[in-house]
Amino acid sequence: MTYTLINIPFVIVTAVVTLATLRRPGFGRRMAASGIAAAVLFVLTAVFDSIMIGSDLVRYPEESMSGIRIGLAPIEDFAYAVCAAFLIPAVWTLLTPGGRRAGAEADAR
Repeated sequence: MTYTLINIPFVIVTAVVTLATLRRPGFGRRMAASGIAAAVLFVLTAVFDSIMIGSDLVRYPEESMSGIRIGLAPIEDFAYAVCAAFLIPAVWTLLTPGGRRAGAEADAR
């Protein structure tokens, strides 16, 4: 379960930062886009991690994992991709003054 414990801080930070953007414009649309990106990254992680594990490029100690797998990929491998799909847009939104409005004003120029 070591890998699960390593993932917990990433998941917590992602949730907190994403929720910090709740009142920023476009939250629903951003969450939909992040959900689509997360789904794509999830599939790509399943495919390419399974290929790497199947070709013996990567090995994981069984005692450090939950035992749940998608294809050959341990479920713990998916946390980083899913977190990135939500965390990166959330950080971008927080670093952009006024949220999306500032980007829209720049586009109008």
